[in-house]
Amino acid sequence: MTLHRMGCSEKIRMLEKECRDYTDVMSTFTTQEMADLRKAVRLLEEPGVGIKIANYVGKPLTLGIDRLPHNWQRKIAEYTKRSLLRVADVAIFTMDAQKVQKASWDSSHKIAATLAGAAGGVFGLPGLAVELPVSTAVILRSIADIARSEGEDLSGAESRLACIEVFALGGRSKDDDAAESAYFMVRTALSQALAAAADYIAAAKAGELAGKAAAVPLVGRFVEKVAARFSSQVADKVLAQAIPVLGAVMGGGVNYVFIDHFQDMARGHFIVRRLEKRYGRAVVQARYREIFAGWG
Repeated sequence: MTLHRMGCSEKIRMLEKECRDYTDVMSTFTTQEMADLRKAVRLLEEPGVGIKIANYVGKPLTLGIDRLPHNWQRKIAEYTKRSLLRVADVAIFTMDAQKVQKASWDSSHKIAATLAGAAGGVFGLPGLAVELPVSTAVILRSIADIARSEGEDLSGAESRLACIEVFALGGRSKDDDAAESAYFMVRTALSQALAAAADYIAAAKAGELAGKAAAVPLVGRFVEKVAARFSSQVADKVLAQAIPVLGAVMGGGVNYVFIDHFQDMARGHFIVRRLEKRYGRAVVQARYREIFAGWG
């Protein structure tokens, strides 16, 4: 019987049943799963990487990417997109798809990123062309490692693209709506592009993708959307490393903060995805928003 043919009492009974079903599902979260989801909210809704870097260097990064010289903006956007296309090639075509769930190697990846930042920080913006692809590749490996540790099966295109999606998660900024989840705003903005790219990759026959993400328009568009968000995080890193008093050691420290941020984003993101696979996105999002509403 369709809803518009039902009597008032029937509609009420049906809605009451849906509410009971929803409540039953919501109440089936285990104590550990609720603790994990609270952790995810804390990680994903924490201050953005720019604020973390500013706190580290002890100086406010007041310029922001929009007030950088135009040629700097162009170069940062170019290097960011190029680096993400390279890691997309790794994520889609060569990433290890082993399903073994084990603890992630966060500290080892932090060391590698710190060393890359120490080398690149000495040369400022020109050094970014060399340092950023290395740092981005290290971050991707760490993201994939964290994904596996949360039970993600990286043999599927959608899961691999979800690793790239993490680069768009910058945390909260002062301009964000305090009543809205920054995390779900980004996921919603990227959802159609990610789904279209994943469907195309999954349906493609062997050899059709040519081993290059840039050669696949739908993947390229998804990467561009991620790059547009990632470039502002990269700009904060460049601004901090351009401060004359920092030197190589502090420049490496900026990269430590940078990868630490994306490890946090990855941990929160794949906790949420793990729970979504069990309970469905709508249920997890509703519970997430409940926690977020009372958080802070």
